Amino acid sequence: MKYLVIDVGGTFIKYALMNENADILEKNKVQTPNNKNHTLEDYLGALDSIFRRYDGLVEGIAISAPGVLDSDTGYCYSGGALSYVSGQNMVELLELRCKVPVTIENDGKCAALAEMWKGSQKHVKNGIVLVLGTAVGGGLIINGELYKGIHFSAGEFSYVAVEDDRVDEADGYWGHTNGAAALARYASKETGIPQEEFDGVRIFELADKGDEKILKALDNYAKRLAVQIYNLQVILDVELISIGGGISQQPLLLEFIRKNLEELCERHPFRQLSRFIPTPVVTNCRFFNDSNLIGALYHFLNKKGAFK
Repeated sequence: MKYLVIDVGGTFIKYALMNENADILEKNKVQTPNNKNHTLEDYLGALDSIFRRYDGLVEGIAISAPGVLDSDTGYCYSGGALSYVSGQNMVELLELRCKVPVTIENDGKCAALAEMWKGSQKHVKNGIVLVLGTAVGGGLIINGELYKGIHFSAGEFSYVAVEDDRVDEADGYWGHTNGAAALARYASKETGIPQEEFDGVRIFELADKGDEKILKALDNYAKRLAVQIYNLQVILDVELISIGGGISQQPLLLEFIRKNLEELCERHPFRQLSRFIPTPVVTNCRFFNDSNLIGALYHFLNKKGAFK
């Protein structure tokens, strides 16, 4: 059997023809209709046009999308950066157009499902997947299942407040301080070079060459990240935390995260009372750019009873 799997991002809609084993048979992408110049109808039209390429060839459509959504019904409470999706039931709208079964799940939760199904969290009972993208997303795995929360917002780590005196500003929240763009801001602050001239590739090229200012920026970025990872560990006491997102493919990032976690736990003042401080175990996700596709397919198959 074949399925059309779609990963909606703020810039591109990636799509793939996949089988039940999560093998990608072909994939491509199109521009995502943005909020400024497009409407919900433009968005639906873009998804419909992708489906028409595979009409008659697929058993259904599995979608990964941003925002807070009810993956059981398909209702989107918010669409993340795509505000025209807010208040819409995307499953109903697309099934009406395409006449095949449709499922939808939050993108961060899809990444967690991919790791739980075939990746780093496969044999983990309780774990966290942390995705460093435009902001900070991910998912919680509790007792071997994805935990969604009463409002379907569990794993929306971007909303975590990190500056008590800046709660009325974007940079008072974790999504701003440790999204991928934040690393460019740290690099700009240390070097004096405009932020726009940095991307992940350039930053890690310079870091790998030993650029001291870039290494300091990376260390500052990882230090803030380590604090929140430690907080998650204290709250949930999980076996493993997997780091995903494009920049997580850089080995140096994981090295700096682990270093800062070890330093934090070693210097913890409570160690004067007890040596037991829960140091998080951190690794990379297995899947990077394809994680949302794989997780969306898992959600579709699971919802249709394939794993019973």
